[in-house]
Amino acid sequence: MLYDAADEPATLTPAELHEAYEAELRAAIEGLDADAVASETGVSAETIRALAAGESPSLTLSEAAAILAVDGPDADTIVQEVRDHLLMGMTTGVLDVDTIASNVDLDLSGQEVQQAIEGRTRMTLAELAAIHNYVAGRNAH
Repeated sequence: MLYDAADEPATLTPAELHEAYEAELRAAIEGLDADAVASETGVSAETIRALAAGESPSLTLSEAAAILAVDGPDADTIVQEVRDHLLMGMTTGVLDVDTIASNVDLDLSGQEVQQAIEGRTRMTLAELAAIHNYVAGRNAH
């Protein structure tokens, strides 16, 4: 799962955590045909090829979940587990969305962070990495 792509996400930068997510995605599609993965996931073959080649294409949480679902639980389950993990971390760290928005390097308001976490708007992997990193950091103290 994306939320456990790194053993200690609080010790990484958001960029390093994003790279850990991508490494997990690459492992899921290693040795598979890009066109077949694209057909199964709805993610373009060009994006799958770029990811497999070590590039960092822009992906949403939903797209990443679809890729992981090729070799695991279904995409909806993966997305829900990521969201639940974030929400539990927010509860443990006594965090609200405005605090997250003001402490991550994203151009998002608290309301936009809330919408992304709840799935009412798309969340990129880079946004997930920044939010996940901040929540994990607050809980590491």
